Amino acid sequence: MNTPPHWLLRSFGSATLTPAVLVLLVGITLYALRQPGALMAGGQLTVMVVTLAIVALGCAALTWVRPQRAGLSPPHIMLSLGFGGMLLGLLYDNVHLGPARLNDLCAQSAALGFFDSFRLHMEFLPGMHMGMLAGGLLAIPSLRLLRTHCGRYLCSLFAQNLMCSAWMLMGMTAGALWFSRWTLTSGENALSGMLGGMFMGMTWGMVLSVALYRGFFAWRDSHARTP
Repeated sequence: MNTPPHWLLRSFGSATLTPAVLVLLVGITLYALRQPGALMAGGQLTVMVVTLAIVALGCAALTWVRPQRAGLSPPHIMLSLGFGGMLLGLLYDNVHLGPARLNDLCAQSAALGFFDSFRLHMEFLPGMHMGMLAGGLLAIPSLRLLRTHCGRYLCSLFAQNLMCSAWMLMGMTAGALWFSRWTLTSGENALSGMLGGMFMGMTWGMVLSVALYRGFFAWRDSHARTP
């Protein structure tokens, strides 16, 4: 009886387990911060389902844009650590502000433009944003431990890390604005919409960032081969 190669098993496990863990963490977070007794009433369940579906699609898109033969690709490592840092930062912000104050903040930011909303989020939700950035930066030493050859192009990794972090930050704000406005229009609380939008925007910000720099490298290599 033929058995799959060891690298195939590792690749399949990493490609499915990591997105599943990220989606599960998002679901637990939204459930924990829901309005008491309102989950099955309609809207909040829809918010959770839409958020989880779009985050899962983003993880699948990242696997397609940056495939990996075995183990986790660097973008998956950075996204996972960024999610972890963001969730720890959210815990810090929640302890200091409380869900009711967070909801008021989300409703206030939903009425602002992109840059004003970004400044408001950075001022009152520093834990989430600093945690995401710190988690993303941890991807560099983590990659050096997991992949010893990464040390040869550390500067390139650092530049890509900064670009991905910038896109994830912009994605968090854009997603929060779009989804919190949608949930407020639907009569739901702004907190679920803002957090769901941030999770979605962060994931798809990473996808867009990776697609852009891989597209640039493909364009550069094709022109380098042109006589």
